Amino acid sequence: MLKKQICAGITLALLGAGSNAALAGNDSTTGPFGFNPISGSAYGAENDPAAPWLIPEGFEQYLVSGESGDMWGGDGLNIYADGQDDWHDMNTVNENGPHAGRFLFRTHETREHPDGGALSMVDLKTGQHILLAQKADDPEAAGYDGYTALDGIRWTPWGTLLFAEETSGGRLFEVVFEYNNEGVPTEATIYDRPEVGRLAHEGIEIDSEGNVYVVDEFRGQREGLGGGIYKFVPDTYGDLSSGALYVLKVDSSDEEFTGQGEWAGPIDPQDPRSSGLAVQGARYNRPEDLQMIGNTLYAAITEGTYSDGSQNYDGRVLAVDLDNLMVSDFVKPGENVAVESSGVTGFDNPDNLAKTPDGKLVIVEDNVPSDIWIAQPSHKNVGKADWTKLFASLTDDGAEGTGIYFGQDPDTLFVNVQHSKHDDGDGTWAIRKVSKGNK
Repeated sequence: MLKKQICAGITLALLGAGSNAALAGNDSTTGPFGFNPISGSAYGAENDPAAPWLIPEGFEQYLVSGESGDMWGGDGLNIYADGQDDWHDMNTVNENGPHAGRFLFRTHETREHPDGGALSMVDLKTGQHILLAQKADDPEAAGYDGYTALDGIRWTPWGTLLFAEETSGGRLFEVVFEYNNEGVPTEATIYDRPEVGRLAHEGIEIDSEGNVYVVDEFRGQREGLGGGIYKFVPDTYGDLSSGALYVLKVDSSDEEFTGQGEWAGPIDPQDPRSSGLAVQGARYNRPEDLQMIGNTLYAAITEGTYSDGSQNYDGRVLAVDLDNLMVSDFVKPGENVAVESSGVTGFDNPDNLAKTPDGKLVIVEDNVPSDIWIAQPSHKNVGKADWTKLFASLTDDGAEGTGIYFGQDPDTLFVNVQHSKHDDGDGTWAIRKVSKGNK
């Protein structure tokens, strides 16, 4: 394990916390995060590094923390000063406990760099930036040299932080914080949690019973194994050191793997791909992120199925009803959203997911241009989106949007820009709805 001193001696007021609202109606303009869809993707749009997103009227955008600046007028946090992009990937905040919502945590997906991937923390009240974890100071004592391709991140209901590696056999870690008398974290101890599974981790979700859901970003159909959706059931709530890992199995006659599901296992957490295949686990093509809304688990599947070497469609979002384990296509191009082709706006390679304060699903593409869509869950046709509408599009044609996330402010969507074509252009942005309270 790794123990690291963070900060001390800061006394600040508690951030204001927003509350979730009831589900909105069948209109994108209604509800706490209502919007008028933009007219189309950013094909050929002029790129302004200071405002890289096309966004709806009534919204604003600003850089929270990047490699060359931040919203406080400071220098930001440039982790790799040798020209390596910081590869900002996923976001979360401290969703409970002291000063809930004040600290923004980010993974940095950097690969094959001598210093490895990184985990950073930004104090949203003061602008203080902290490199929380990176290369081990004492590799022998820590039991590892460093991290690589850090991706998934999730604050837990029991007040810890999970983050993980997106590599074959990647690790999942848990951060336990210590706080000073003012409720500010001063130290972090990092534990490896192998029982949750050695996978190409990205999406992490947790239900009310403390079960942890993870995915394996692997082309399961094309490669013959992996690409699964998994459920870890701890022996004790809030203790991830022991428990059982299961894989989603679907009674399906084809490679779509939709239909009636079940949790098969337990399987071997050290080799979930092979052991999951042995119990006929579903094999999706690059499941990347997870998001729970109510008792439905949504999964972004970045690639579609293949026939004769060609992709049948450019990815989809699945809905898994955790009450009855029915698996369905929530958003799928050509069925309930437009297909993207030859500069025509459409749905392509869904990557990361988030939940709006009024219960809609936000989807960002791993694509150029990288679009952000918002989909309304149906109250009649369970498992299908009533509509999927275009919220934003990235004009930086060298980059993708990642890490969409709502913290405690219901008006603000965090989103990272990764692989920017501009020097030191990676960073965390906010797209905020302008209202009377935040003008």
